[in-house]
Amino acid sequence: MPINLFRRKISEPVLDGTAAYLLVGLGNPGREYRDSRHNAGFMVIDRLAADLGIRLTRVQNRALTGSGVIGEVKIVLAKPQTYMNLSGESVSGLVRFYKIPHENLIVIHDDIDLPFGVLRMRPGGGSAGQKGVQSIIERIGTQDFPRLRFGIGRPAGPRGGAGYVLNHFHAEEQKELPFLIDAAAAAVRVFVTDGLEAAMNRYNGSQLEE
Repeated sequence: MPINLFRRKISEPVLDGTAAYLLVGLGNPGREYRDSRHNAGFMVIDRLAADLGIRLTRVQNRALTGSGVIGEVKIVLAKPQTYMNLSGESVSGLVRFYKIPHENLIVIHDDIDLPFGVLRMRPGGGSAGQKGVQSIIERIGTQDFPRLRFGIGRPAGPRGGAGYVLNHFHAEEQKELPFLIDAAAAAVRVFVTDGLEAAMNRYNGSQLEE
């Protein structure tokens, strides 16, 4: 059953509009996309939620959200439900509501230009063709916000990128995927507690061991 993105559940806690960091994972809603390469950002947010005991049940600004803390830092986790290409519509509203400085917004997304098994955190820059990131840049009016790029590799042969990113990881990748998701979640936690430079130094270029 589709999620009603515009009705606030009675059981939701009252929101006070305060948070220090907004951690956003990009993907597409719907069961058919759940395990696709394009949903790597969702997978990392789900891992963080599980590790931190956060329930992603609040519907807010067309996103599933949940709040908690990393160390003593208040954070909000978010999974936009707008479909990838319109992610900025959701993220811009969350940034305004929580009054998040752009340097405290991190967007986690799949990256076809990085090999599978490689993570790369960066302080900003262009979208490199990632349409969810491009939507966020356009809606918040800046490209100066951190991202965690989650390498998914390029398709072999003449297959187009669009079909590739919407397919599931192949069997060998699925064996390694949980370890990569764990590493990505750990990188985000270091970003919150120790800063962007520390996270970049520790995780950039990380390659899964054979």
